Amino acid sequence: MNITRLSTQQADFNSRLSKLLAFEETADEKLEATVASILADVKKRGDEAVLEYTRKFDRLPLANAATMELPRAELKAAFDGLPTDQRDALEQAAKRVTAYHQKQLQSSWSYTEADGTMLGQQITALDRVGLYVPGGKAAYPSSVLMNALPAKVAGVVELIMVVPTPDGVKNQLVLAAAYLSGVDRVFTIGGAQAVAALAYGTATIPRVDKIVGPGNAYVASAKRRVFGVCGIDMIAGPSEILVICDGQTNPDWIAMDLFSQAEHDELAQAILLSPDAAYIEAVAASADKLLEQMPRKDIIRTALENRGALIHVADMDEACRISNRIAPEHLELSVDDPQAWLSKLKHAGAIFMGRYTSESLGDYCAGPNHVLPTSGTARFSSPLGVYDFQKRSSLIQVSVQGAQKLGGIASILAFGEGLQAHAQSALFRKT
Repeated sequence: MNITRLSTQQADFNSRLSKLLAFEETADEKLEATVASILADVKKRGDEAVLEYTRKFDRLPLANAATMELPRAELKAAFDGLPTDQRDALEQAAKRVTAYHQKQLQSSWSYTEADGTMLGQQITALDRVGLYVPGGKAAYPSSVLMNALPAKVAGVVELIMVVPTPDGVKNQLVLAAAYLSGVDRVFTIGGAQAVAALAYGTATIPRVDKIVGPGNAYVASAKRRVFGVCGIDMIAGPSEILVICDGQTNPDWIAMDLFSQAEHDELAQAILLSPDAAYIEAVAASADKLLEQMPRKDIIRTALENRGALIHVADMDEACRISNRIAPEHLELSVDDPQAWLSKLKHAGAIFMGRYTSESLGDYCAGPNHVLPTSGTARFSSPLGVYDFQKRSSLIQVSVQGAQKLGGIASILAFGEGLQAHAQSALFRKT
């Protein structure tokens, strides 16, 4: 494989790294126009439009709106019918994900000032959330767990899942995961039409407060367009992994870790940073050796040759600085004492610490969420979590004594802004 080699000693290193990291989805005018049309149509015609698009795009001849929804009994049957090993793995993963996210629960709080004025914050869960789950070839039960369980832990009242079933093919693991996660209702629809149905509501599909979950370019565009009508989790770019290794980890392990993200799609990015030049070449040799064993080898090769890199750094401190610049979705810190370097790493969606912590464990069963910021957005955003399904309301209860003091302060500032009614409203309460 011809994977890009870079060194921080190269005069043009910064510009080459910037070019490697650059990823901006080219606006597809035809796609955007199609999505805008679908959203407007579903908003206007509701169930009728959703049924038409489902018949057209998923080749699923649903008889009427009622047949879009799967009965709860079918979800249970999918769970009960799983092979024992799959059911056990799903249950163990769900237990770990739930336990981790229970630590994220926020509580309401308040305090009372000396004059009796109470200030605080009330935490409440969203009423209804929509979960988009890819269907067909790209079916990910792990995504059901990672999106549904934090919502349930947060106390979301109702969770609505939409999942396309092209040609009527249903993924039993996905349905089983929905049952295990406590999803309340499941509709076999997908694409921009499903996002529109969740955002605007139809006679059959209830309007939600927030839409979470991954999808294709049409789904991403639709989520971007309905933001403001409802909330969304994020607009995710291609998957990424950055490995920092001191040169002591088995090179086969690191090569396979790079593969684990490269196999997602041709636009995925996998980068290795190491101060050991000989080790970098050992990883490259391992990649060449292991590639032919991979069923998705063509995708892996394309991703690594187009957007991958093996980067020689001066030392581990420099590796940490470059990592912060990249702000990767997944960061593997493959060293003996990862805690020693943790304080130097500011920007990453998730940090996998130590030689035995493969990124793939985080995708499925470690516990933390695998929905992570991509394309450098870890500089300012965080993994999906319970806090994404809770909201905050400020609490203000002013005492009679407090109104005297605050009324004077507020009125001065309000008069200064030329807002007379604001000022008088505060002054009226002064005795």
